[in-house]
Formats: sequence, C-alpha cells, structure tokens
Amino acid sequence: MVSSGVADSLGAGAEFYSPETCCQSVSITFAKHGPWASIIRCVEIPQRVKMSDVARTAGVSVATVSKVVNGRWGVAQATVDRVQQVIDQLGYEASLGAQSLRSHRTNVLGILVAEFEPFSTELLKGVSSEVAQTGYELLAYAAGTRGSRVGWERRSLARLSGTLIDGAILVTPTVVETKAGVHVVAIDPHTGRSGMPTVDSDNFAGAVLATNYLIGLGHRRIGFIGGRPDLESARLREAGFRKAMAEAGVTVDETLVGIGGYRIETAEGPARDVLRRPERPTAVFAANDLSAIATVSAAHSLGLSVPDDLSVIGFDNVPESALASPPLTTIKQPLQQMGAEALYLLVDLIAGVERDTHVRLPTELVVRASCTPPR
Repeated sequence: MVSSGVADSLGAGAEFYSPETCCQSVSITFAKHGPWASIIRCVEIPQRVKMSDVARTAGVSVATVSKVVNGRWGVAQATVDRVQQVIDQLGYEASLGAQSLRSHRTNVLGILVAEFEPFSTELLKGVSSEVAQTGYELLAYAAGTRGSRVGWERRSLARLSGTLIDGAILVTPTVVETKAGVHVVAIDPHTGRSGMPTVDSDNFAGAVLATNYLIGLGHRRIGFIGGRPDLESARLREAGFRKAMAEAGVTVDETLVGIGGYRIETAEGPARDVLRRPERPTAVFAANDLSAIATVSAAHSLGLSVPDDLSVIGFDNVPESALASPPLTTIKQPLQQMGAEALYLLVDLIAGVERDTHVRLPTELVVRASCTPPR
C-alpha cells in the first residue's frame, strides 16, 4: 500500500491500486512534481477469456462450446447461435497452440526478419496488404539480431513452426537450409537463390541502370559505396556497376570504392573518405538508399552541395529516399510487390500448387533531385 503522505505529495489525481487488485503486470509512472521522482503503479490487465468463461456466460457446458468452436456436429442451431453471440461479446479466441494440437494447423503465416528496418518494413507492408485475401492471419517476428548472427532464422523457426505458424517468409535469411517442418519462402537471401523458394529483384540490372544514368549525365569520376560483402545483393550491385563502367570505356578508380555496409552509421565514414580524395568523384552510386543518405550527409559535412558539387544515386526506393534533402534519385525495387509475391508463393506451396518457385522482379529508375550533369 502507498502512504497518504506519498499521495499528498503527488497531488490529487494520482492513482493507486492495492496488492489485492491481482494485477498481471507493473508499469512505471513518473511524477511531474513533488519529492517522489517516480512510483511503481500496478496496472490491471484484463484476463484472457477462456472457454469456461464462454460456457458460463452462455449457460452451456465447456464441451458444447468446444463443439461450436471446432465446428463439430451435435449442437442445436439455437445453442450454436447463442454460444457464437457470447464468443463475439467476450472476444474469445482459441489458443494458437491448442488449435494446432487439434487440427495441426493455425491458419497463421509468419514473416520473420532479423530486425525491422526500412527494407523489411516495406516488405511487411506488401504482405499485410494482401494477407486478407488468402484466409490466413499474419505474425511478424523479429529475431533482434541486426542480421549479425548467422542462423537466426533457424532459431526463430524452431520457436514458431508447427505450433504458431503454418509457413514462413524469411527476409534476407543467412542460411537457406532450415529443415523447419513447414513451408518457407525466402526474400533476397544472403547467398542468393538456392533450393529454397525465393523472391528477389534484378539487382545486377538495377546497378547497370543506375551507373548508366550517371554516365549519361556526363560523369566519369564515379565513386561506389558498396553494401555488405557477405550479401549476394551487394555483390550483384557492385558487379553491375563495374559492368556498366567497362562497357562505357570508363576505368573504375579503386580509391573511389568503399564498403558502406547498407547502414547509415557504417556508410558515412567510407563515403567521407572517398569524398576527401584529392581528385574526388563528381558522382557516387551508393548500393542502397541508406548508404546514399549517408553519402549526402558526408558531402554536406565537407561543404559540398548535392547535386551541384556531387551527384548521388541510391538503390531500393524506401520511403526515406523521397524525404531526403534533396530528394534522392534511386533505383526502385518493388519491395511491397516482393512481399506480396512471397505471400502468394507461400500460400500456393502450402496448398500443393505446382509453380515456379523463383520470382524475380524488375527494377526501375526513379529520378528526383540528387543528380545533375557535372560542372
């Protein structure tokens, strides 16, 4: 219990609950005034509605409720209607674990990511926009590894498959052999396409397109800020850059090539190093939008104007690219479409539909305000 002196010091309107409230969790509430900087306040969370609650409210047995929930025969229609009305009123939902034990299905699909960042968030939007058409529900699950732990998807699938999900979409998985016991589709796997059903975009062609755009503007000293060396997408984007430069008869200056790691915090340093060269580039192709945004930031820190002093082009077309200053010219991966395609591929696999298990989508140039011909 909290003393009246504490209550007085916090002022009228402070809320307190006694230990008899039987709360299920505790939250921290910070006081704005008085000698008490904070208190622990008990917040009551509603108990999960159980089948016995439905039975008691409807005036029937638990066995009858179970029959209604599972669609079994032997219950009068009037009773079914009454039980269903109570289910809707109380918000009862069967436990996914219990449901899977009975039917070996949960009607839930998982989308598993190492972390939620702009790339995976756009994919998730695509999946969630279409999932209602499939009859499945969606569980989004982040391993919390920032992609640094090889095999994170195996551990995640071990927790979820069989009891919580009927199948999974893995976003940029580090391994492609999971032995999950459920159907799995990979989006842009680290090592590229293998035997696992896969959805990706044409990274190589997109990089050629980006480089040719800069060359077409008249740039010849073009820098490149690459992605993570362990990712197939990064390898293909660098290969596309080098292919386009070679076909245009332009030599790649290796001092203008850096590894940005696909993150703002890891790309800004290498970008700054490239821009500090005595003969700095007039344009930079960054292997993803976050690296491009970091390159623009590095340019500004060195007193360079984008695009007047430096043109910058990115890759992905995440929402942040349009909000950058200046708005970023980039190569669009159809990320939301990739998510939707992965969803429908997974649903078809579960249903036993025979189809091509590799979907590759085209990339396209999005011109905004970060590129201009060199001075």
